Amino acid sequence: MAAKWYEVVTGSIEQKKQYKQYKARVEALPEPYRTAAKALDRYFMTVGGMTDGETMIQMLSDSADLWERAAADGTPVRDIVGEDPSAFAEEFTAAYSGKQWIDKERARLNKAIDDAGRSERE
Repeated sequence: MAAKWYEVVTGSIEQKKQYKQYKARVEALPEPYRTAAKALDRYFMTVGGMTDGETMIQMLSDSADLWERAAADGTPVRDIVGEDPSAFAEEFTAAYSGKQWIDKERARLNKAIDDAGRSERE
């Protein structure tokens, strides 16, 4: 019972464990893959806008998989991200269809405009 209450307040304990595992995987990467993975992580957290924890954890896990494979194969970082790392990051996040904070704002804008239109007709 206490665990359920705690999760309601703070979020999924399992997701927190998975996030810590992801962070450990990134820390274990050799350079320059660790730096690239951390930079993408920062971008995902800042610009990605995910509010669905499960989707975010899956995306981060897939990112760690990508960098681990690249390190194992010796693939250069630029061969992974291309000439525009932000475009790569945005394409990467687009592949994950979780709820994003912008969804809430879009709904809020639509409702406000609908309400404004209704008050004009009254």
